[in-house]
Amino acid sequence: MASQQDLIDEYETTGTLSALPLGHFIGGAFSQPSHNRTMESFDPGRGTAFARFTAGTSEDVDAAVVSSRKAFETVWRDMAPVERARILTKTAELILENLDLLAVVETLDCGKPLQESIGDVRGAARTFEYYAGACDKLQGDSFPLAGDYIGYSIHEPVGVTAHIIPWNFPISTAARGFAPALAAGCTVVAKPAEQTPFTALLLAKILSDAGLPDGVCNVVTGTGVETGAPLTQHPGVDHITFTGSVQTGKAVMKAAAEDVTRVVLELGGKSPVVVLADCDKEQAFNGVMGAIFENAGQICSAGSRLVIEKSIHEEFVSELVKRTKALKIGHGLSQPELGPVNSAEHLEKIAGFIDRAKDRGAKIAVGGNVTTDPATGNGWFFEPTIVDAVPVKDELAQEEIFGPVLTVQVADDADHALELANDCQYGLVAGIYTSNFAKAHQLARKIDAGQIYINEYFAGGIEVPFGGNKKSGFGREKGIEGLKSYCKTKSIAAKIS
Repeated sequence: MASQQDLIDEYETTGTLSALPLGHFIGGAFSQPSHNRTMESFDPGRGTAFARFTAGTSEDVDAAVVSSRKAFETVWRDMAPVERARILTKTAELILENLDLLAVVETLDCGKPLQESIGDVRGAARTFEYYAGACDKLQGDSFPLAGDYIGYSIHEPVGVTAHIIPWNFPISTAARGFAPALAAGCTVVAKPAEQTPFTALLLAKILSDAGLPDGVCNVVTGTGVETGAPLTQHPGVDHITFTGSVQTGKAVMKAAAEDVTRVVLELGGKSPVVVLADCDKEQAFNGVMGAIFENAGQICSAGSRLVIEKSIHEEFVSELVKRTKALKIGHGLSQPELGPVNSAEHLEKIAGFIDRAKDRGAKIAVGGNVTTDPATGNGWFFEPTIVDAVPVKDELAQEEIFGPVLTVQVADDADHALELANDCQYGLVAGIYTSNFAKAHQLARKIDAGQIYINEYFAGGIEVPFGGNKKSGFGREKGIEGLKSYCKTKSIAAKIS
């Protein structure tokens, strides 16, 4: 198996990787598409194509759904939970054995620094390990009925599940959907983003190598119009897990309504990081920087709004600016502190937000410009940016930019900080930095978000349920709550006298 450095050397020499798959993964193997069409996949760090992949159609989607339906009804639904657990455990092991390949491919496909991709792959392995342990512990309840009756419930797999995977965390999002669905006894049809198709395909092959029966996990690649929409509209799908924009999420909901298909939606965010005057400042500096500049800010739960108490605002932002200027920018394989954004189109969108802000007279404390990899002059990069003292109704404080742009809002005190934190259409996560334990938990109760981090942004792991409120979506992934998303509860009552 090629080492990380071997893979990097191969890419530097040839401009591609020989281990990249071609074709959809249907019925336990890579298969020829219905039409022999391909698309380019781009390396954001160079701004050039590095591989081609299959452009699927509704016919391919139908083949995948039929394959998953057959596997669900004949093999997977009735397999003993302990046997499912063994397959998921083996999957976790094989993910780690293939860590170098998966991480390098992830970096080339979505642009993020290699060290972040390595963390994502390790997280994917942990996800399968976690849900492997849950397979044979998914149990129902008994109900206290009168003496002549017995009542109990069981959790049944919902059936064929569709997974629409975003481009910012391809392997992480695939794993957090595949693993609980498979643990519950469901089958999977996945459509990765057209910008980042490869790790979902590789993950499907790893599952097969781990012993997953043919047809239980299928992956179809292509555009949202030609493969994503047919998948969410397919009458053979029983559940849809979607991660992406609010606009597309609404379209998915409308498509699901036609057949009353269940949905879990993880949509946008404009998450506040509340920093109070009594915080541990070094802890807060590190937390705020990581919250917005990890993966170049392309995270639904990024801490994109700094809500800071007035008494420490000036000194805190001054130090943030100093640290931001020192960030190393570069191609993901060079393991920089800040990598590129995913596409030329997305770079243009980020720049548009900042250009409009400049026209309004916004105070750009640092950054604010399109740039390139200093080593090559290539790639799709945006300078790490801080915009200070932004009014509450400004679009920078209300809209998801999805880039390395931190919006600063100044609060008079903790009560005002709470007001600012909640004055937004999104409610995915929030961060709180304070040394006052009681105040932290009071704020945590009152901030309208699906998950709250206290004194460490992105705290927790696969064990902690994740999902949003308001326009950030509904339903939960991760944890046991995420497992229940793929179950339907059946209640049984009987007269026994």
